[in-house]
Amino acid sequence: MGESRRLTKRQKWSQSGKLTALTAALCVTSATVSLLPTASSAATGTDGGTAAGPVVQALDGGGRTARISRTEYGIPHISARNFDGLGYGYGYAFAQDNICELADMVVTVRGDRSRFFGPDGKTGEGAPNLASDTYYQGRQRAGTVQKLLARKAPLGPTAELRRMVEGYAAGYNRYLRDTGTAKLPDPRCQGKPWARPITALDLWNLVYDVNGATGTTPLAPDIGDAKPPTAGGGEAPGSPRPRGGQPSSAASPSAASASDFGSNGWALGRDATRSGNAMVLGNPHLPWTAGNFRFYQVQLTIPGTLDVSGGSLYGTPLVLIGHNRTLAWTHTASNGQHASFYALKLAPGDPTSYLVDGRTVKMKRSTVPVTVRGEDGKLSTVRRTLYTSRFGPVLANGWTARTAYAFRDANADNLRSMNAWLATGKARDLGELRTAQTTYQGNPWTYTLAADTTGATYFTDSSVTANLTDAQLKKCVVQGGEEGPEALDGSTTACDWSNDPDALVPGIVGPARQPQLNRTDYVANSNNGPRYTNPAAPLTGFPGTYDTGSRISQRPQLGLRMIAERLAGTDGLGAPGFNGATLSASMLGNRVLSAETGRDDVVGMCRAHPRPTTTDGKQIDVTKACATLADWDRRADSDSRGAALWTTFYDHLVRTGPPGDWNRVPYDPAQPLTTPRGIKGDDPRVRRAFADTVQDFAAREVPVDVELGATQKWAGVPLPGCNGNKGCFNVLEASPESGTGTPPGGAFGSSFLMATELTPTGPRTQTLLTYGQSSNPTSPHYTDQTRLFSRRQWVTERFTPAEIAADPKLTVTELR
Repeated sequence: MGESRRLTKRQKWSQSGKLTALTAALCVTSATVSLLPTASSAATGTDGGTAAGPVVQALDGGGRTARISRTEYGIPHISARNFDGLGYGYGYAFAQDNICELADMVVTVRGDRSRFFGPDGKTGEGAPNLASDTYYQGRQRAGTVQKLLARKAPLGPTAELRRMVEGYAAGYNRYLRDTGTAKLPDPRCQGKPWARPITALDLWNLVYDVNGATGTTPLAPDIGDAKPPTAGGGEAPGSPRPRGGQPSSAASPSAASASDFGSNGWALGRDATRSGNAMVLGNPHLPWTAGNFRFYQVQLTIPGTLDVSGGSLYGTPLVLIGHNRTLAWTHTASNGQHASFYALKLAPGDPTSYLVDGRTVKMKRSTVPVTVRGEDGKLSTVRRTLYTSRFGPVLANGWTARTAYAFRDANADNLRSMNAWLATGKARDLGELRTAQTTYQGNPWTYTLAADTTGATYFTDSSVTANLTDAQLKKCVVQGGEEGPEALDGSTTACDWSNDPDALVPGIVGPARQPQLNRTDYVANSNNGPRYTNPAAPLTGFPGTYDTGSRISQRPQLGLRMIAERLAGTDGLGAPGFNGATLSASMLGNRVLSAETGRDDVVGMCRAHPRPTTTDGKQIDVTKACATLADWDRRADSDSRGAALWTTFYDHLVRTGPPGDWNRVPYDPAQPLTTPRGIKGDDPRVRRAFADTVQDFAAREVPVDVELGATQKWAGVPLPGCNGNKGCFNVLEASPESGTGTPPGGAFGSSFLMATELTPTGPRTQTLLTYGQSSNPTSPHYTDQTRLFSRRQWVTERFTPAEIAADPKLTVTELR
């Protein structure tokens, strides 16, 4: 998996409450919790409880009832009698914290960015507004999501989910109506006309975008800008060239593959823990500023029906990574192939027709009106055309008189994901989890790692995966060259996706052929393929669409090393085996594998060569830099001195050639978990890279022993971690300006952290939402948990009614 990425790029991918009769679900008596609103009880999610009891606000819910209990750090626990009320409470609570973010996301999926921000503006992911709007307006006019909603479960949403989403929209709208646009607490959308009521359809469109994160969603501007070539035979004027990162396979999109996302996930069984209780570590790595992929922590409870806590992506109504009383699970981005580019052989003289098995097929055309705001503020309508093939949309990239490129997304008909996640939240054990995944087949693009109270663990890639044989992947690939991406041959049906008898929809791999592993010691993944989920039982024999290669990068190598050392008790954390303290310490230990295996090599080099030569021929004194590395503890803590020097040096070294060229021990297929490693200290490229690094620091007037946290911050808070290509387990990419400005500078990496132990008396969980519950820069919950992250501290989760009621900072809002 590739680890380098732009911080502003949309990345791929890594709830409960309580209410009985509106009074007793939190086991709080009426003497403790007043049901009357008070003058000081503004429901803003700020810490406001008192020793005498929580601050309570009661609001009319318009027929729906819900209770929002906020504990420390603004974490909401939503409880209701039914799914309507649960959604209502969740939508209201989320709007309190993130109304501007969700309002902006809805502007995008409605295709209204040009209306409010002009056609030449950019989306949060850098796409031109007009191209984005063309795609989304086209999707609305085609009724894509509406048609999926018309299906009955399991293909369409269950009745419970439909009610919950309707309630969510109503709760959001209730907060907007009660507060008023002019008085919204977030200045980014205060008084703005685009902060409008939302609909259930808007939310389903957001879910659809999340499902398409490794496929159609990031290609929206390429779809919206597609046009046939000019009469001269070249590409249409303004057609974008293929963007960075060509796919590793023709069944994988270039714009957002699994390599653009990241996560660490462990499920530890009874043979790996000191207590014999199973444990789960969740650590998704996602953008900190892209709304679709920001996490929000929540607990969702309907007594007797659902009680689940964890992380939910913005705009989705459910916990996606979390736990209930007897089951915990997490996800990491799958390297499976969830989409395919197809190269269309165009009919001579007609760039909007293509050949299939010798027959000419006409592309479908649809005219899309887009409302745009001119520089004078006046609105007008422009008409754009979208083109579709039998595989899916036609792209702007590489469309010439001879060839065009189309895209087939395995998630193009997927709203099933929410069914699967709701059923997962209800599941009582691993068997019921597997049943949920088999029944709905909606996991869009992630591996699943889970454990239950029996002490068993489970791994699977149940993600929606293109059904292509290894023979097809070998014979059907068409090299794109400069004109387009590597793709499958679209001129023959021999390269079409196949159908499995147990698959819910055509073209995807059925459950019977998906990788899965059950263990009582552990399963682990850090975005490597399934093979080394547990090295003692390699997963092999699966189609190439599941990334069955044996070579893995440094981050998964480090993860497996950390587990092995903990089981042996050789990591300095005490007796063998995991417990809550050692799992949390392992996660935030900020180890750097490249330094553990190569730092001493570099120190030996710079001591032997104190004045190496830079690329531009200058000799540089590296004595102080050498001493800094020698004194460094090889950790990426926010206050580590030497970490910033090492990461910069490693970037310079990678530019000289790929790992392996300059490793002291080259890659050995017989030792895939420990090679390549080390750095050739006698290689001139290594000396030159170190000299360039010191020269770079001097040019920027940065001391070589600068603390890591001075070079990467979120809203001024120093951050730990580093890029995963250096072997950092705790992945983090940021600049000193991240989290500041309008829009805020981007960051990427560890987002929602969860370490859960499933004990006989209930779950014991530590969590951390690295960027806080709110995207509002003026909110106290914008950086409160970031400061904890900087200090390697966690939040102790409150799950039971008694634990929630005991929080001295508890505030309660009742919607009734």
